[in-house]
Order: sequence, then C-alpha cells, then structure tokens
Amino acid sequence: MQTKTIPAVLSIAGSDSSGGAGIQADIKTITAHRLFAETAVTSLTAQNTTGVRAVQDATPAFVAAQIDAVFEDIPPAAVKIGMVSQAGIIEAIAERLEHWEAPNIVVDPVMVATSGARLISDDAMDALVNRLFPLATVITPNIEEARALGDGREVATAHDQERLAADLAQRFGCAVLLKGGHNVNDANDVLAVPNANRKAHAHTTWFRHKRIETENTHGTGCTLSSAIACELATGHELVDAVSLAKDYLTGALAAGLDLGHGSGPLDHMWGY
Repeated sequence: MQTKTIPAVLSIAGSDSSGGAGIQADIKTITAHRLFAETAVTSLTAQNTTGVRAVQDATPAFVAAQIDAVFEDIPPAAVKIGMVSQAGIIEAIAERLEHWEAPNIVVDPVMVATSGARLISDDAMDALVNRLFPLATVITPNIEEARALGDGREVATAHDQERLAADLAQRFGCAVLLKGGHNVNDANDVLAVPNANRKAHAHTTWFRHKRIETENTHGTGCTLSSAIACELATGHELVDAVSLAKDYLTGALAAGLDLGHGSGPLDHMWGY
C-alpha cells in the first residue's frame, strides 16, 4: 500500500449546525480543494438558513488546547480564522499562533451583520485589530466591516472601495481583500498589499467577476477565506491564491443549490 501526505489547513471558527457557514463550510471547502481539514471550534451555534437561535462559546483555555493539539501532531500549512466574539478567545488564539509560528493566516473579520448590526463588542474588536491583524497574511472584510475598521466613511464607488482597502492595508500592515457586494460594486473585490514605505500607497489588484443572481449566499465569506487559505497552503502567491479562490466561490454560487427556507448554502462540492 502506498502512502502520501497532503497539506493541512486549520479552521478556527464557530460551528454552524445547519452546515452552511463556519466550521462546516470550511471543512467542505478544504476537502473540495483535496486538502486535510483541521478545526478549533470557538463556539457552538443553533442555527439554520433563517437565523441564529442560540450561541454557546468555548472557553479561551479550551480553544488554546485545540490549537496546541493540532500543531503538536499535524501542523497546518495555513490557518483560517472566522468569527470570534470574545476578546479572551482572540487573545488565546493569537498567543498560540505566535507560539507555533503559524504560517499563511487568513482572518475573516466577521463583525457586522448584513443588516449593519455590530456582532462583537468594542474590546473584542480592539483585540482583533491589535492581536490578530498583525499576524495575518490577509484579512477579508466586506464593505460594512471595512467601514467599521476605518473611519466610517461612505463607500459608494469602486474608487472609494480601493482607497479604503489601501488605507487599511497601510494602517494594519497586512494585506486587505475588500469585498464588494452589499449593493456596492457587486462581485468585484480589491486586494491591497501594504508598501514597506508606510508613507507610500499600498499596491492594489482588482478581481472582477460576474455577479451570480441567487438568494442562496449563506457562508460566502467563510468559503472565500477558507479557499484563500487552501491556495496559500499549496504554495500559491497571494494574488494567485485570491484569484483561484474567487473562481471556486463563483462556481459554488453558480451551481444553484437550493436548500432551506431562508438564504441557503452554497454547493461546496460543485466540482465533483
């Protein structure tokens, strides 16, 4: 019998009991990329396509123990971090990732609901910015999340989107993939990579894709960030990793899966 190894990708995120987002979406995305999925669960949720009913957070110590167990045995080639609502959990994640010198960290800063409501407290946002962003290869905010991270400026045009991405990249010192959507520059994302000269402008690259007309978009942010982590794990440079991840997400949306009574999930296995 022949044996083989494949890169592993670690998802640090919450569980979605309906399977469309969070840990479940990440596992499906990583598997679809033919990589080995590992997890550190930050919270349990009772939810379906119509909404979240209950949330039970893990303790910071338990999240740290999960991360240690993964790195001690099967070290991941990339890490994706999803929604983390508590400052203590964020601190535990950052401390252990620093300890293990984790590579290729993709942070999906889930802070603002589609309705515009804040999902995390001020102290958790501060911890996200000050502890996780400095470790990140790239962060993947949507328009509302980027506005919350910035000065709250209006983003109405492609120029606004590009300028905000560039400003955030220079401010945080990590690459920023500012996603379109939310009725602003739909399906077109811009990647800003910080310039070593902090007084200079960040380098920007646009990724333009046709908008897929569907109401079933639950888990798109989780899926895209996980796909980027997968591409980084297999050795692609950041621009290529984002481009390939966008192609995968477009296919998952275009497959037309229709489940549930609300905003349904994507077809993560569309290529099979």
